[in-house]
Amino acid sequence: MNSTETILIIGAGTFGVSTAYHLAQSLPNPSRITLLDRSPPPSPAAASTDINKIIRADYPNPLYTQLGLEAIAAWKTLPCLRSTNPSPYHQTGWIAMEEKDSDLRHRIRQNFHTCHHEPVIQDLSEPEVRTRWGGVLDETDFAPFGGYSFNPSVGWADAGQALEAMANEAVGLGVKYEVGEVVRLVHAGGRVRGVQMVDGRVVEAEKVLLATGAWTSSLMAGLEEELGMEMDGDERVEGQVEAAGVCVAHFRLGEEERKVYGGLPVVVYGGEGEIIPPTADGILKFTFATSFKNTIQTASGHSISVPSAEDQFHVPLGLQNDCLAGVRRRLPRLLDGGRQPDYYRLCWDSISPDQQPLITRHPHEQLENLYLAVGGSFHCYKFLPIIGKYVVNVLSGVGNGREKDEAWGWKSTEENQGGVHEKLVPTRELRDFL
Repeated sequence: MNSTETILIIGAGTFGVSTAYHLAQSLPNPSRITLLDRSPPPSPAAASTDINKIIRADYPNPLYTQLGLEAIAAWKTLPCLRSTNPSPYHQTGWIAMEEKDSDLRHRIRQNFHTCHHEPVIQDLSEPEVRTRWGGVLDETDFAPFGGYSFNPSVGWADAGQALEAMANEAVGLGVKYEVGEVVRLVHAGGRVRGVQMVDGRVVEAEKVLLATGAWTSSLMAGLEEELGMEMDGDERVEGQVEAAGVCVAHFRLGEEERKVYGGLPVVVYGGEGEIIPPTADGILKFTFATSFKNTIQTASGHSISVPSAEDQFHVPLGLQNDCLAGVRRRLPRLLDGGRQPDYYRLCWDSISPDQQPLITRHPHEQLENLYLAVGGSFHCYKFLPIIGKYVVNVLSGVGNGREKDEAWGWKSTEENQGGVHEKLVPTRELRDFL
């Protein structure tokens, strides 16, 4: 990469912040890097700005096992995270409940072995899960599950805190952080010149990286139509990633409840969702596998999914009921006396058909200076400390080796099958829950 090139990163979530940090570490003049977001760090709309996210390497795909192990090491050693007080990383372990007839534990163990990592997964019986950890899981509905294990190497991170720490470190190294609302990509002379802001000003750069998550399709739609891209072709970004939402529920625990639930590890209910242990201020979070799109029509009649215009804490009653049913299957005693979650949140991310991120240069001949780092697919936050170095390699034109370049490159729509987080691919619309 030319050290005098200007680079504009749009979006200060996982991919944007990590890329800015690693660029600042590798370039002699970080002031030529601009990180642009609608809000100061941590950006509240980003999927990565959350009270907590799971940090793990337990994947059925060896690529992500290796990446997860690398990320866990970085969570423990990266100076800007280690120096944050309190530390954003908490190694609590996790209980994994496995659907009947699943071979997931076997494949995960094999991947650890392939990555030359001694597996630490401990098999558990159902009675052990019911009675350990103070017996708080005794009332869980175990009917869907046929196997249980505990991995003490798993943990969780204070997501917003860590994101802010890395963003501030990048700024401290010289990266410019701009706050403003982008309305369109500016294209002229066969290349992307930059972006136009809502106040009319234009921010230009020689290389432009979209780290725009769930807002990627809405930002690209105008440019795609300007360039005459086919609605059903592989050039449109909607065929690569689309905006998807999930709902999470939060309970504020009292002092006695903190003692009861404070010793819990992360609990994963197969493909149905998770419980993440209480935060320092006593928030217990439930995640769920019900996902949805919010489809709109562009000016030319093309369908794209975009985040809802409603406040992210405005959750339809149908989704609230779906969440309550999930809580009732996991920790029913929390709902004693008609208790309700203290608040819900809609979390929007971009999801790819195979749930692998898109980290690549755009293939269109007039977009050769436009790059994308999107497609977190609700599982890429854990790579925050390291993923930016791989984006830097793509920006530099050196790539990340055949396996990663193929996994993260632009794909034909026919190639997108299965994936590492398949149950979160949306099949319903947000309006179905109204």
